[in-house]
Amino acid sequence: MPADELLSSVLESLEDDQAQDIVTIPLEGKSSIADYMIVASGRSTRQVAAIATKLAERLKTAGYGSPRIEGLPAADWVLIDAGDVVVHLFRPEVRSFYNLERMWGFGEEGATAVGTA
Repeated sequence: MPADELLSSVLESLEDDQAQDIVTIPLEGKSSIADYMIVASGRSTRQVAAIATKLAERLKTAGYGSPRIEGLPAADWVLIDAGDVVVHLFRPEVRSFYNLERMWGFGEEGATAVGTA
């Protein structure tokens, strides 16, 4: 399935679960790990874990396979590897500490912020 369809499914799931400050970073030409990276926040460890779990369930149900998930027990920073799309879910304090958007060039042409503030 095309990466753009997967990206749309991921973004829809994040919006449905009220993820905050959703940023999409295109990685094509920057990295071979994925076509897109998404960085988003949850208000608490509980919400981060719930968003990650529901996203994995929805992707599997939609036929994208079972994404790999890392960091779920602590849920401060959860990585969901869905192949062409990699999602980083953070608690706000952890997100600001690691600042992945800046590391991967947020602010350059192409990165887009989507979602609730």
